[in-house]
Amino acid sequence: MDLRSPLWWKAKARGWSRRVDAALFGIPYAQYHRLLKRAVLDGGCESLLDVGCGAQSPVGYFSRSIPRVVGVDSHAPSIETSRSNGLHHDYIAVDVRNIGEVVGARSFDCVVALEVIEHLPKADGERLLATLERIAIRKLVVSTPNGFLVQRATPDNPGQEHLSGWTAAEMMARDFRVIGTAGWRPLRGEWMEARWWPRPLWERVARLTEPFLESRPAAAFQLLCVKTVG
Repeated sequence: MDLRSPLWWKAKARGWSRRVDAALFGIPYAQYHRLLKRAVLDGGCESLLDVGCGAQSPVGYFSRSIPRVVGVDSHAPSIETSRSNGLHHDYIAVDVRNIGEVVGARSFDCVVALEVIEHLPKADGERLLATLERIAIRKLVVSTPNGFLVQRATPDNPGQEHLSGWTAAEMMARDFRVIGTAGWRPLRGEWMEARWWPRPLWERVARLTEPFLESRPAAAFQLLCVKTVG
């Protein structure tokens, strides 16, 4: 006779439920993290510049595999949070639009700008991409929503507002290899949340569509763009 408490059985049931849920629908952001890690590390990467790193950069999932990782952001609280979590080896506090003034050409094997260019006016975003390409030795990796996505500023960070949109066709025209992520575009809205209620259901539906959109980025919610330079 098993004398374990009801609380133990409830916890066990929750664990089983989470494992079944992950097996059926996948884990949130797992596709993005897997593809990003491959994009950065394939071919070798000894140094990484994470432009617009914010507080919780996805590079933290694999930054320990890279000898030198530097984060760039102008929002001091985000840098402090990132620093406390040990996501980067060092930080540069500067407006990303001025990064070319403090970082020299061909300084980092890989440069990433993850969910950054949509926060800039289009002309500024185009200039930033050109600057980051000059800084990179091997590759430039950019992620951005597919097309313009409304996102408002937050009280503690006005820079969260979206000011431009970028399509798969535009990025391909700039010689990026473009991968679709985050599932079918109509299923998500502001802050990448599921567009409809009940949101947990539609979030899982979006995840189910992710594998089918990797090679069809024009229909995906998010774009992961990789360019070989040098």
